[in-house]
Amino acid sequence: MMRILMLMVFFACTNNEDYTLNKESVAVIDENMKRAYFASGCFWCVEAVYESVHGVHEAISGYAGGDEANPTYAQVSAGMTGHTETVEVIYDPREVSYETLLKVFYASHDPTTVNGQHPDYGRQYRSAIFYTNEVEMRLAREAKAEVQKGYEKPVVTEIEPLKRFWPAESYHQDYEENNPNNPYVRRVSIPRLNRFKEAMPEVLKED
Repeated sequence: MMRILMLMVFFACTNNEDYTLNKESVAVIDENMKRAYFASGCFWCVEAVYESVHGVHEAISGYAGGDEANPTYAQVSAGMTGHTETVEVIYDPREVSYETLLKVFYASHDPTTVNGQHPDYGRQYRSAIFYTNEVEMRLAREAKAEVQKGYEKPVVTEIEPLKRFWPAESYHQDYEENNPNNPYVRRVSIPRLNRFKEAMPEVLKED
């Protein structure tokens, strides 16, 4: 039993320390920037992927898709609010298009996995695109249909309007960068980022 508990702790996209919430936007952007919202498993992984993309100014970990106001990580990770771990991508459309961000989304996870990405499972880790206007909705649906051609199993990505995005607690921001020796980061986040970089080297920022 103790070994099982240790493995659960090791593989969870979680941190049990008590931190002060930071619900304010953590990025200042100019009027040319746009925002897009994607969910595909642990937001530590998704944030790191998007921050590696040329034209992305910032990626912010947070919560979307639920109705609870001011959700906390403890509530979301327990599946109590209906929210999904989501990343707000702040990007310059003069440098990277929304269509490219959709390609990044599908190239960086398995969209046929229902409610999760290994090793994190539950509705809070589902594959989802939250659109903010009809153009994004159309492009998201077209991208999903195109991606489906490459899979025998159904692509289960959910496409729905963004109700509201809640930034996650401050310790979640830039988590992979700030915690490179964390076991989850080393075994899950970094390998996922490296697989994406191998899949789409043409979109990466210059070192």
